[in-house]
Amino acid sequence: MAALLLIGTQVLAQGARFPGVIGLHVDVSDVERRIWRVTETIPVRPGKLSLFYPQWLPGKHAARGPIDQLAGLVFRAGDRRIAWQRDPLNVYRFELQVPAGVSQLTAEFQVATPQTAEQERVVATVGVLGLQWNQVVLYPDGYLVRNIAVQASVRLPAGWRHGSAMRVETGRDGASDTVDFATVPLEVLIDSPLFAGRQFRQIDLTPAGSPPVLLNLLAEEGADLAATDAQIGLHRALVRETYAALGPPRFEHYDFLVALSSSFGSIGLEHHRSAEISQSPAFFRSWDEDFGSREVLAHEFTHSWNGKYRRPARLWTPHYNQPMQDDLLWVYEGMSQYYGMVLAARAGMWSQDFGRDDWAATVAALDRKRPGRSWRALEDTTFQPVITPRRPLAWVSWQRTEDYYTEGAMLWLNIDTRLRELTAGRQSLDDFARLFLAAPATQGWVSTYEFGDVVRALNSIAPIDWAGFLRERVGSPAQPLLDGLERAGFGLVYNDQPNKAIADSERTSRNTDLGYSLGIVISRDNVLTEVVWEGPAFKAGLTTNTTLIAVNGRAYSSDLLKGAIIAAAAGSEAPIELLVRNQDRFRTVRIDYRDGLRFPHLAPIAGRSDLLG
Repeated sequence: MAALLLIGTQVLAQGARFPGVIGLHVDVSDVERRIWRVTETIPVRPGKLSLFYPQWLPGKHAARGPIDQLAGLVFRAGDRRIAWQRDPLNVYRFELQVPAGVSQLTAEFQVATPQTAEQERVVATVGVLGLQWNQVVLYPDGYLVRNIAVQASVRLPAGWRHGSAMRVETGRDGASDTVDFATVPLEVLIDSPLFAGRQFRQIDLTPAGSPPVLLNLLAEEGADLAATDAQIGLHRALVRETYAALGPPRFEHYDFLVALSSSFGSIGLEHHRSAEISQSPAFFRSWDEDFGSREVLAHEFTHSWNGKYRRPARLWTPHYNQPMQDDLLWVYEGMSQYYGMVLAARAGMWSQDFGRDDWAATVAALDRKRPGRSWRALEDTTFQPVITPRRPLAWVSWQRTEDYYTEGAMLWLNIDTRLRELTAGRQSLDDFARLFLAAPATQGWVSTYEFGDVVRALNSIAPIDWAGFLRERVGSPAQPLLDGLERAGFGLVYNDQPNKAIADSERTSRNTDLGYSLGIVISRDNVLTEVVWEGPAFKAGLTTNTTLIAVNGRAYSSDLLKGAIIAAAAGSEAPIELLVRNQDRFRTVRIDYRDGLRFPHLAPIAGRSDLLG
């Protein structure tokens, strides 16, 4: 008898396979209007039929299925139109009554992809598109998604090429704009997005004797694909360093999908055998200027081991309409954030100087720009994707956001240095990772874990009270930040010398970060996007969505404001005077701040070894 899985009030037969194969054809060729047209054929039996549109999406940690983009839904049995009704208590569920004698339904609908970033992330431009299969599929209730087979095909714009972890069905005509993929479980399909573009380049990063790893580059302009041999060599080094740190790959092949476009929506999303990544069109052309964005490749690649294969038990669900629980994201994302930073430096994607400044910026942002740590614990921020799925917050410094990434990284630095200290340098977090991430699969190809599994793996490397340590660090507010960094040989200091990582972020986002002096971040449009709770600007009454008009009587510029801060610190008697506008109200605000420009840096601690290096 098949094993039964109890999910809420529903019982699913784990071994029961959906009878037949769902056919899914998606026409994404209308890139001018960005409308995708879907035709889906579903084997059915007479009687009641319930279909889901995916809601809870792996990697997004929240109910973010874009059902608002679905339009024009029609079901047919042959020439006969079949009525449907949406479940009023679950708008992602569609109910139908299949007539006697009908064995297959055809569903037709369109996906109205966003035209602007205000509507949602733009996924199609005239030169690049990204197809996530969860946007374009309905699936039957009552089955594990790994037991539902789907044969998908996609019609691309004429002459476009694609990259995907999905493999093309043998014998396809290479000259056709329609790509037919091999039949796979729905779980694999949704975990295998497709990027396509007018300009395409594929680069082999495979280490000798290992499964294939491909870098798929897609761009609006062909010149943007001109990666040098040295740049490609760093990407190959990243793959090798990841294997060395985390152990053998858990995939049979892997595809980086990288869109080089300023119009395509920003993304960094992990999958088991691929990653969706967007970069600036000048990613390779401005290699000696932009550093920070390279870390995303290391972070998402790490996720193939940590998050996709080895996954928190409550972040694994039998289907995409079962709520997920995010309480272990400090492992899933926090450890991946840590390894993203470490591996970027180990592979040479970052210089040592840039890496140290990035660590300084990471811990300083928590230290000075997150006073909300006094009331809200690290673990509680793991629920943020469900509370506010990355919407802007009025007072992010006090409310906190998805800080399980950065505070999680600091926690894993603490654990790494503690393991090295406890074992006199014989073992490190790499030893934990290779052990923990190699546990046998428990749900199909996924290996699930609980908090106790993390503790047991740490104890096998260096036995102490890891359970008590971790429960306090993730479960209580106002936990220490600097102990791991200090054990690594560095203290955090602030001075007026620019921080390379902050300067890199300012250059790419075109903002001005004065979070460590006035306590504000200013957008390219001269609007305050962040005001630090209880900082100098906060105390002067400033808020987000305030526009800076003038500084000390002169039209605002970033350089002018920085000059005023320097002058105030040098002994100017007058406070800094700002003319600001909020909604339809103009007013003058005076800030009596005298400590000058402040930026975070790491300072070596005398007598301690540089473990960070």
